[in-house]
Amino acid sequence: MFLDDDRPKKPQAHEIGMDLSALSVAELEERIGLLKAEIIRLEADIEKKGSTRDVAESLFSKP
Repeated sequence: MFLDDDRPKKPQAHEIGMDLSALSVAELEERIGLLKAEIIRLEADIEKKGSTRDVAESLFSKP
């Protein structure tokens, strides 16, 4: 039978402004990697939405 302390702990989701003092260097580096990947994903979505907006504007703009 497992006690709560014996079970592997799930990584906590990163929250902006959270206390970082309990995290190891490896955990901090992992979070940086995850956040960088998320930034890339967000920037790609901005680009995609910008392209869609440009196409829509060109369809409805007057010649």
